[in-house]
Amino acid sequence: MPDQSAVKAALAAQKIETPSWAYGNSGTRFKVFAQQGVPRDPWEKLADAAQVHAFTGVAPTVALHIPWDKVEDYGKLAAFAREQGIALGAINSNTFQDDDYKLGSICHPDAAIRRKAVDHLLECVDIMDATGSRDLKLWFADGTNYPGQDDLRARQDRLAEGLAKVYARLGDGQRMLLEYKLFEPAFYATDVPDWGTAYAHCLKLGEKAQVVVDTGHHAPGTNIEFIVATLLRENKLGGFDFNSRFYADDDLMVGAADPFQLFRIMYEVVRGGGYTDQVAFMLDQCHNIEAKIPAIIRSVMNVQEATAKALLVDRDALSAAQRSGDVLEANAVLMDAYNTDVRPLLAEVRKEMGLDPDPIAAYRRSGWTEKIVEERVGGQQAGWGA
Repeated sequence: MPDQSAVKAALAAQKIETPSWAYGNSGTRFKVFAQQGVPRDPWEKLADAAQVHAFTGVAPTVALHIPWDKVEDYGKLAAFAREQGIALGAINSNTFQDDDYKLGSICHPDAAIRRKAVDHLLECVDIMDATGSRDLKLWFADGTNYPGQDDLRARQDRLAEGLAKVYARLGDGQRMLLEYKLFEPAFYATDVPDWGTAYAHCLKLGEKAQVVVDTGHHAPGTNIEFIVATLLRENKLGGFDFNSRFYADDDLMVGAADPFQLFRIMYEVVRGGGYTDQVAFMLDQCHNIEAKIPAIIRSVMNVQEATAKALLVDRDALSAAQRSGDVLEANAVLMDAYNTDVRPLLAEVRKEMGLDPDPIAAYRRSGWTEKIVEERVGGQQAGWGA
């Protein structure tokens, strides 16, 4: 059986990055429901993110989204984050909300619009320099809706050309993380639709380019843990965008729809040597009807629980069962770990970290919700619009 002290040490050292946009108003293409106390600027988003870290102890960084989090002085924003006890994480680009990008951004048939998109990505690298961020995270809405709308191969050529320009701009210690998505908003052909396409481009670019796995971006029934295992084997797994889906890219709290799948993914991470700082564990979620901060805390806790179960798998027993061809025993070893109630273990870990064993209850007692509802009156709340 795994050593309990080693498991507890691994859990205490876990790092889960929260997304700045999850603290603002968000929703669906149909409606965004505003909530009281929602941040009005990146500074207030960081203040909320600091609360998540204060009560969980494992959420020390916040991902920014540009231009949603655009400020005049990024060095000042990074300093403010440090004052709050956290740091700035990945810089996410946005090439999908400008009218010019109706037919694509980096893959657009018009060279001028492609230049505009690449210039934005280069600006994001400048922001990385100013904030000390390691990761540039790229997701493209590029694609086509109708057969014949554009040349599929030419779009891949444009994608490769644009990515190469941005890759060449990366500095020492900086990475490009390329995200894929099966569909939406492009419905006939998405330019980066799957892990294979993302992997092919990253492989050609070099070691600073790696793949991001968003757990909501796959066809129903896709074996995501196989993708994770393969990318780890190839040293091309750069990180995760953790969320849950029932139908498509639902962006629900991670572990809400299929906690067993999250466990299986985390087991492959642990087994494949991916439980390190080289794999970024990020949340990417849309809190439409639930309160923002408690929902993010819950997601962090769900990742912790799946990780704890993955760390508790008796890998020696599992390997022995696999070598002997004992199918039922091998499955039973995994299920024993999954069925373990790890909440008492995590409560112990939090106590040893000087934290309340129940982060949600502790947050609710803190009065932070009442404070921000009272103070954040007036101005324009951060969010998607709609």
